[in-house]
Amino acid sequence: MFDLEALILSLKLAIWTLVLILPFGIWMAHTLQRMGKYRSWIEAALALPLVLPPTVLGYYLLVGFGGKSFLGIPLVFSFTGILIASLIVNLPFAIQPIQRAFESINPEIREAAQVSGLSNWQVFRLIELPLAWRGITSAAVLTFAHTLGEFGVVLMVGGAIPGETKTVSIAIYDKVQSFDASGAGALSLLLLAVSLIAIALSYGIFGRQPARQQRWGS
Repeated sequence: MFDLEALILSLKLAIWTLVLILPFGIWMAHTLQRMGKYRSWIEAALALPLVLPPTVLGYYLLVGFGGKSFLGIPLVFSFTGILIASLIVNLPFAIQPIQRAFESINPEIREAAQVSGLSNWQVFRLIELPLAWRGITSAAVLTFAHTLGEFGVVLMVGGAIPGETKTVSIAIYDKVQSFDASGAGALSLLLLAVSLIAIALSYGIFGRQPARQQRWGS
């Protein structure tokens, strides 16, 4: 049986994660590509979710979310809790592609814009953001797809409460445990298709740049 409730919850989680993390990712990526001191340490901290086992990250989040948590409300086994966990887990996916896009912009373009009288905000809004749109789009696609498939951290922080924390990936696990091969296969095929499309879009968007933009970024 296809778990529509889990699919809707996963989509809700992915959309909220994308809406909240993308502006932060743009700001952080723009800040990092201009930063000198401590940049490597900050980049390493933001990239930790890529190398830490989900159980380790999930454990620390579980401890941090216990009791009343830092927000003054219980976060364990709640949608708010898995949303915050999702934001933390997706930091590298939301920041790194945008950072690479900003770094590929030729510094002479910024200098020419500033000489023309544009403020830093105008340079960012009118010059840098349009040139970095490929990286921003790639980050959005990867973040959305990764959120749909996240399992370990969401399970440890949220458990498997139907309609509240039971996402598609957890529903697959439950169906396997209950020997529902057809249901697990259908949901797995859905996530496989979404992941393949996301990766293809990411490679296509970020890997193929018009010749004019390549000259600007060289």
